[in-house]
Amino acid sequence: MTRDQRQTPRQLIQAAEERFRQADLCYGHGTDNPRDEAVYLVLGALGLPFTGGEAALDKPLDAATGRLVLDLISRRVRDRIPVAYLIHQAWFCGLCFYVDERVLIPRSPLAELIEVGFAPWMMHRERPDILDIGTGSGCIAIACAMAFPGAAVDAIDVSNEAMAVARMNIERHKVADRVHLVQSDLYENLNDNRYDLIIANPPYVGSLEFAQLPPEYHHEPGGALLGGEDGLDLVRNILNQSGPHLNDDGILVVEVGNGQGAVADNFPQLPFTWLEFERGGEGVFLLTAEDLARRG
Repeated sequence: MTRDQRQTPRQLIQAAEERFRQADLCYGHGTDNPRDEAVYLVLGALGLPFTGGEAALDKPLDAATGRLVLDLISRRVRDRIPVAYLIHQAWFCGLCFYVDERVLIPRSPLAELIEVGFAPWMMHRERPDILDIGTGSGCIAIACAMAFPGAAVDAIDVSNEAMAVARMNIERHKVADRVHLVQSDLYENLNDNRYDLIIANPPYVGSLEFAQLPPEYHHEPGGALLGGEDGLDLVRNILNQSGPHLNDDGILVVEVGNGQGAVADNFPQLPFTWLEFERGGEGVFLLTAEDLARRG
């Protein structure tokens, strides 16, 4: 098949899958196999639905569109750029977000917690005050606003570039009246604000692990991944500073990934609740305001 033949989306998916199988790619940004990666890239690039669009898969594309998709396939293999950055599209909690290399690609198991409204801890709150630390694309803050229609959400980030992307997604999902962006290094610019829920997916990768990550991850902003020598720099600050910003029955939820053991070892006095997920994922802890207060 030449680049100027009229190709169908199905043929492009097959071509992409074959190239991906032959390449040493890392799948960690929304898929876990060559077939799903190929579908994600081709249908996303063409703006076709991921379900219910069988008829469109066999409709020939114009040559220019085919070449565009083939170029994206080549960039995925040659430059190891994650698909989400190639098509500027990522999904979280069933919502589509614009992403580029200014922000991490959404992939957190926190989505499961948001989808069930943080039950049972938040079941009695209809209009919670929520803080999303390190909002990046804004996906967690926006998904929380969708899960709690009466919520007021502060979404903070230290990066102006990330906040520009978050602002685009806030406008896309029409939640600007309830999701408020604040540039802040943790609680620096939040005054004495207190919250029912503080949620964070901070940098938690140690320097050695970061250096060994596959090339795909090095397209992401390093500051959003690298958490210092042991990966816990920002986690320590969150644990040390969050207590005064929680309401009396508030909760703190933080993702630390494979740093779970290190967190438990470094803070033996804290009664972490380590959450489990049906769709996979680990290293997410929950602490109540009372847990943090007892620590002193």
